[in-house]
Amino acid sequence: MTSAVIPHKSATAPARLPVPLPLPSTAPAKAAHPHAVLDRASRAVLARLTGGVSPFSIQSVWQGWALNLARSPGRQLELVERAQVNAGKVGVLALSHALGREAEAPFRPRSYDHRFAHASWDMPLFALWKQAFLATQDWWEAATDNMPGLRPQDADRVQFQVRQALDLVSPSNFPWLNPEIMEETARTGGRNLMEGTALMTQDLIQTLLQTKRPAPEGFRIGIDLACTPVEVIFRNEMFELIQYAPQTKTVRPEPILFVPAWIMKYYILDLSQQNSMVRYFVRQGFTVFMISWRNPGPEHADWSLEDYRTNGIMAALDVIGAVVPDVKIHANGYCLGGTLLAIAAATMARDGDDRLATITLMAAQVDFAEAGELLLFVDENQVAFVEDFMWDQGYLDRPQMTRTFASIRAEDLIYTRAVNRYFLGKPDLPTDLGVWNGDTTRMPARMHSEYLRGLFLENRLTAGRFAVNGRVIALKDITTPMFVVGTETDHIAPWRSVYKMRLFSDCDLTFALTSSGHNGGILSEPGHIGRHYRIGRRAHGDLYQDPDTWFENHDSIEGSWWEELSDWLLAASGPAVPATSRPAVRRSPDNATNAPGRYVFD
Repeated sequence: MTSAVIPHKSATAPARLPVPLPLPSTAPAKAAHPHAVLDRASRAVLARLTGGVSPFSIQSVWQGWALNLARSPGRQLELVERAQVNAGKVGVLALSHALGREAEAPFRPRSYDHRFAHASWDMPLFALWKQAFLATQDWWEAATDNMPGLRPQDADRVQFQVRQALDLVSPSNFPWLNPEIMEETARTGGRNLMEGTALMTQDLIQTLLQTKRPAPEGFRIGIDLACTPVEVIFRNEMFELIQYAPQTKTVRPEPILFVPAWIMKYYILDLSQQNSMVRYFVRQGFTVFMISWRNPGPEHADWSLEDYRTNGIMAALDVIGAVVPDVKIHANGYCLGGTLLAIAAATMARDGDDRLATITLMAAQVDFAEAGELLLFVDENQVAFVEDFMWDQGYLDRPQMTRTFASIRAEDLIYTRAVNRYFLGKPDLPTDLGVWNGDTTRMPARMHSEYLRGLFLENRLTAGRFAVNGRVIALKDITTPMFVVGTETDHIAPWRSVYKMRLFSDCDLTFALTSSGHNGGILSEPGHIGRHYRIGRRAHGDLYQDPDTWFENHDSIEGSWWEELSDWLLAASGPAVPATSRPAVRRSPDNATNAPGRYVFD
């Protein structure tokens, strides 16, 4: 049973909320053959034992790598020579230390690898351990580099798996090889190890019981985070629609609808007061609405991508149209929310629905041929394995997604954190972004399977094979102006992949490239020290420019790209009207919940 909040009716245009669109039928599908059910149950058990990682996928890429290397004697000789050169470099460093001479380290860790940042790693004995590890890492990177006959994707996956194995045996992970741990143990008399053991016990209990850690003091949702004044004006089984209270005397006629990804809680866009994107745009004189997705459970396993479009974005547009009638809407999609918004906008264009004033896509991909390191986890074997895993429980749970994202930067996100907590006894310092990052959600089985297969694996959206209601949609049908944002160090939605919206669209499009990564680049409020961006406009009819050429032709600008988006939206909006002329909202008795709603606490 769904419920909705009914706003006061306008004197000039009656505001009537639509009935929420029905969710998928729960009627049982045709029963599978018992033998097929047995097979799937067996595969689901194996998937649980491996944490959703397909051993067949791992075996196949290693077999392909080994066979191609075996038939490449020149490559083998090259690797032998590289091993000799690397060993020689480490040997020269060891000899220099033995003679008491200064010598430059031949190998350096990656910029995001902080395992060897402590100054003691430059002391002679520890420096040799560090350099031996980095030399081994360098050799394996060369050994697993692409070679003729091996698919580049398979080479990348072998390299990734090697990196995971090497990270596990890094000398920084062992107390008797890590000088920082030795120094701290001597300084505290071993108290750091006792405190680290306590932290490890807490983490182990939380992992086994799958409990959610309460937010630390000063980071409570609705009080410290997600604290911009709001009203929940609509709720169905899939989302709540939040309307933010105006903070200016006048507002622009066209409201903004934010569509976050359903893989995240919406308050990434309304964190603390100083970095809330919502608060910023409310203070710029916009009426802002936000979708707060429900965290699905096993009973929602059959929710599909189409359900998220119809019962999510389209339902929200219908509600906003009733609350603020006779005006177009600025739509803003973040991450997967942006991908879904692009699908919705292309469908609306095909069907002659012109309710969108502008479209903003933040770190959102529409083409997945260059989707970055997440492609390391996607092939037919792995997708089938994940489908069996989800068939068993009805959704992809938080631990599986957390491990996937963390493993991409295992050096820093897994091992550096583990050393700090369990050997140095340093608890994680709470931050607003860190608290949000730990507040993860689930993904319903059907939707996630459609997403992995239809978008990631088969790339249907830009290949002209993505159908909505039985008819193919095309991004080039969109004529609404777009503002597309990429982030420089994004490993979830690489900026060159995000940039490809310019390739598959013909509308007036502004592209902004901001510093930092997938989340930090979006949270780039005015006054944030060290932030910069590049920006350029592609008018309708202009020729395509490749991303690297675009990058070279657009200078870096210090500051926040939020101001550019605000100016762009203001230019696409009508004259300001008194904020009091907007229809007020009220909550019906059956919907009486305090802001910021129910679903954000699921």
